[in-house]
Amino acid sequence: MADRSLRGIRLGAQSLQSEEGVVFHERTQQTYTCTVCARDTTLTFAADAEAPQAWECRTCGSEAVLRVGDGTVTVDHSEDKIPRTHWDMLLERRTIPELEELLEERLAFIRDRRGAGDDVTKQKISA
Repeated sequence: MADRSLRGIRLGAQSLQSEEGVVFHERTQQTYTCTVCARDTTLTFAADAEAPQAWECRTCGSEAVLRVGDGTVTVDHSEDKIPRTHWDMLLERRTIPELEELLEERLAFIRDRRGAGDDVTKQKISA
């Protein structure tokens, strides 16, 4: 019975709500020009929203810069964070001599474990 009542409707593909009485917010369109491939990308923002100075190019993934009038906005990257690596964060917590000491401890532990495992294997083979 349920199959017959849903026949002909594409579930999830179409909304059953209408746009009657809906008031859309004012919108503005901003154009971004890619610094590598020179393609333009037009995006729609709310009128009261501040458009970002840079956007990722849809074609090549490089930085696209906001175009204002005939020119483009210059993007200041001086305050951008430089990504820290795991090594950088590790060096914030430990010194090189401490790391060398920890490495030696772990290597000794692994060597002891392997050595003990080899003795057990040899005993099983000889028996």
